[in-house]
Amino acid sequence: MAIDVTIYGAGVFGLGCAWALARRGARVRVVDPAGVGAGASGGIVGALAPHVPEQWNQKKAFQLDSLLMAENWWEAVAQVGGGAPGYARTGRLQPIEDEAALTRAQGRATGAATLWQGHATWTVEDAPEEWSPGTAQVIRDTLTARIHPRRACAALAEAVQALGGKIVPDATAEGMILHATGWQGLSAMQDEKGRPAGNGVKGQAALLRLDRRDLPQLYADGLHIVPHADGTVALGSTSERDFEHTDTDAQLDDILTRARAAVPALAGADVIQRWAGVRPRARSRAPLLGHWPNRPGHFIANGGFKIGFGMVPKVAEDMADLMLDNHDAIPQPFRSDTLAPWANGD
Repeated sequence: MAIDVTIYGAGVFGLGCAWALARRGARVRVVDPAGVGAGASGGIVGALAPHVPEQWNQKKAFQLDSLLMAENWWEAVAQVGGGAPGYARTGRLQPIEDEAALTRAQGRATGAATLWQGHATWTVEDAPEEWSPGTAQVIRDTLTARIHPRRACAALAEAVQALGGKIVPDATAEGMILHATGWQGLSAMQDEKGRPAGNGVKGQAALLRLDRRDLPQLYADGLHIVPHADGTVALGSTSERDFEHTDTDAQLDDILTRARAAVPALAGADVIQRWAGVRPRARSRAPLLGHWPNRPGHFIANGGFKIGFGMVPKVAEDMADLMLDNHDAIPQPFRSDTLAPWANGD
């Protein structure tokens, strides 16, 4: 069988694009020697959290569209492939520390009422007694959702294969080629001055045995605290620009200490998994999408630093539009063809 699109990288961007392309009838092959979700996409946190509703820009508008697409998009993945991505729009609570924070929160509530167009709310409330980020008042937004990253990648792989797509460790490229190769791919893509398209940022996270599956996420002391549908709670994560290894270490112990201090309900929960991975960060911090300059038939979808799972529904559909229909709706801040020509990389 001839292949229409070869995709390098079985992380969430590669698999998400494969799903969108296969749903439109393209014959796809995903190539990754490490397997499905082997890199940063195989994590455990899964906080699909929006940017604050102020100082609106194209990045925030794109993210809003993607978060609003997510429920139907992930439901279709589950229906076709039979996997369980762990998606639920459960909302989020954030602490209000002082009067200045209260004023900001109230202003953002006004912004959300306009910018989120009635699809979600941002309100100031009294904190619940048993599950809160440790202050008397909190921000509650109803746009934030959760997903289980590792299971979501597995669900995408199952859905792609159900539509006839292939996922293999190695293969010769055929057809159009999409590069979704994570932080190592960004580092290898160097422009004519030798500057990489991006780099890797290490993150560490922990999974606790604690059933809060129907409760909102918490954001406390800079940490995401995410209850999952399987009766666990994920905590994360660090952002380490400089790292010598990709294992967990004492920085994860610090996360656990901080989270338990901020949310007493976590104090007695056992740690059942420790995780570390390296996330791709493009130079602009925004995803890097579109044509690979000066390489006809090659495309890029990479760099979803911290927001990749929240962005993937729209990233995937926009990349499918571009690759199959030559319809280019990629926002200017994300465009790969506005950067200096990339000379190298795979």
